[in-house]
Amino acid sequence: MSELKITGIFAGVALVLAILAFLVSPARITPEAFTDQGQAFYPQFTDPNQATTLEVIEFNEQTGTASPFKVTFKNGRWTIPSHHDYPADGKDRLAKTAAGVIDIKKDDFRTSLVSDHEACGVIDPLDQSAPGLKGRGSRITLKDSDGTVLADLIIGKPVPGREGFRFVRVPGENRVYASRINLDLSTRFADWIETSVLEIESRKIERIVLDNYSINEQTKSVKPGERIELAIKDNVWTSRSLGKGELDTAKVRTLSRALQDLSIVGVREKPAALSAGLKGTSRSLEMTQEDQYSLQSKGFYISRQDGRLLSNEGETTVFSTDGVIYTLRFGEILTGSGLEVSAGESGDTKQAARGQDQSTNRYLFITCGFDPSFFPEPPKPASMDFQNKPDSALTDFDKTCRDQYSKHQQWEQKELTGRDLAAKLNARFADWYYVISDDNFKKIHLSKAELTKKS
Repeated sequence: MSELKITGIFAGVALVLAILAFLVSPARITPEAFTDQGQAFYPQFTDPNQATTLEVIEFNEQTGTASPFKVTFKNGRWTIPSHHDYPADGKDRLAKTAAGVIDIKKDDFRTSLVSDHEACGVIDPLDQSAPGLKGRGSRITLKDSDGTVLADLIIGKPVPGREGFRFVRVPGENRVYASRINLDLSTRFADWIETSVLEIESRKIERIVLDNYSINEQTKSVKPGERIELAIKDNVWTSRSLGKGELDTAKVRTLSRALQDLSIVGVREKPAALSAGLKGTSRSLEMTQEDQYSLQSKGFYISRQDGRLLSNEGETTVFSTDGVIYTLRFGEILTGSGLEVSAGESGDTKQAARGQDQSTNRYLFITCGFDPSFFPEPPKPASMDFQNKPDSALTDFDKTCRDQYSKHQQWEQKELTGRDLAAKLNARFADWYYVISDDNFKKIHLSKAELTKKS
């Protein structure tokens, strides 16, 4: 080997060792560098409940794109702007995140050289002037209700040899610190919402109807398919739809749990006119071209024969012990990853999704109603005189009236609770198409053969 090659190898090794020494050991600290050591990055920010907006920007080196995720308090509710202002269950999580940011201190000064930012992973993900795609961190910004910045930090790479520490820099400043961080900085849509679609416990499901029709997409007509009715009594599932076949009750229990565990993977906003119609009391909808295109693009159609709402993969109706009826219509398949699935396609999200694991999902359209016949009204008391008498003076007739009054009050409360729940759920469902995983769909969309016990 020539001396020139040997010299080159030694030079390369020396460079690697120099980088490792920088990452593991603090930079040579001058007296001036000690002045802010141990201080908070934003000492005026002390109350985590001040934060009403959180924005996290992450950078994907493979695609060269920055992905923002934001949660904010808007018009009296927590929403996620990147996901069509979908309601966020975010107040407690945001306060916890804000508290974690408040706790970040300037524990160790490391460097003030811009040339070191890439090695520390603290290049601003939004900095378009920075060369290359490597070394960009995650930028977290917290604001109050007036839009005033409470904290703004770039979180970089883990500090080698110091568990729980990461490199941190304030945007616009060159100084880099090693800081202890205890922060659950989630940008997953599912971590900020109530993921349960139906919000129903399996023990409250008393009947399920699977209507596995298909549709002719040209004529919008229905091709009847298998219709399977399942009911539970005394904790035993039965069905009269299988003929001589024996029901596989284990499969039905799995179906019931799948309905309870049905989770939101993504959301799409329905057109305003369609949402308003679904929230109304009218059984018919006046469809605009925008409404029809929106429906058809997701795999849903209005029958030309009777105006019925149809879906590509039939529908499942769930009857609960609250008197609430859920109708689930399953639409088109959606394949993708990340924001492409959870929020919808755009040029940026399609680009960002390249190289990521693709998943198969499906659109879901839900409507909800209340069945008043579920709670038959008991007789009203013939007299209310018992209310003005002491117990010792009550006749048998008074006692009968008192018992009838009590049962009628219980009935009224059950019906009111059921109606209120149905109205609340329907108002929520009316605004959104949901995206669910294809695995969940397959656990619910079952055939007679799948529900029949193998001999």
